[in-house]
Amino acid sequence: MPAASPTRSALRDGWLLAAGTLTVVRWPSPSRVDRRSAGLAMLLAPIAVAPLGLAVALVVWLGDLLDAPPLVVGLLAVGALALGSRGLHVDGLSDVADSLTASHDRDRSLEVMKGGTAGPAGAATLVVVLGLQAASIAALVGTDAAPLVVGAVICLSRAALSVSCVAGVPAARDSGLAVSFAGTVSRLAALATWGLVLGAGVGLAVAADLPWWRGLVLGGALLLGVLLVLERCLRRHGGVTGDCFGASIEIALTAGLVAASLP
Repeated sequence: MPAASPTRSALRDGWLLAAGTLTVVRWPSPSRVDRRSAGLAMLLAPIAVAPLGLAVALVVWLGDLLDAPPLVVGLLAVGALALGSRGLHVDGLSDVADSLTASHDRDRSLEVMKGGTAGPAGAATLVVVLGLQAASIAALVGTDAAPLVVGAVICLSRAALSVSCVAGVPAARDSGLAVSFAGTVSRLAALATWGLVLGAGVGLAVAADLPWWRGLVLGGALLLGVLLVLERCLRRHGGVTGDCFGASIEIALTAGLVAASLP
């Protein structure tokens, strides 16, 4: 058999890196991990987590089918999502919240974030953010498009990584996860990704029998959530960390679910 082309090989490595990092599903290891495959992984993230979005959509569908209380369905969906991503993103959100409230000193903030244990700010943030996610999903339960909307928003929220890893955004430390991923996505690729996110949002709104402009609101909410986290991390830490990536996903997801659940 002919050898795979360099582009095809890089795409495969990017896919495997994204799927293996962002989901609990066991995938083969990439044959090579470099900055090119890392950038492709960040761009492919929304597609790579499709199995996770499908699994959570199934939880929402079954909960509605069994006539379970909407908030119970919402909490189960949030729990399934955290389990399916190995809790990496919620851990990142907790660590970022603790770091931002620990001190105005950059080094101290980074030290707290590296600690890994949830402090009062991190715990409170998780309660509020995960509560908003569960309540938003609960508000969608009972509508025909609820599984589709929830699953799609989960996938679209992973486009946060194309912004967090865009060229010009540095890593906050000289070591750690962010060093391998920071700045690996070109600005043009990030713009194209979010153009697709907005287009997908419009298509989702139409499929859910909502006005098309609701899709733009959804996409805008997702992007606003990412930019909020990124701005805070850049101002306080001088760059991004792996925890910042997770926090940006969780805040984007929350903003998207809230936007989708509005009447």
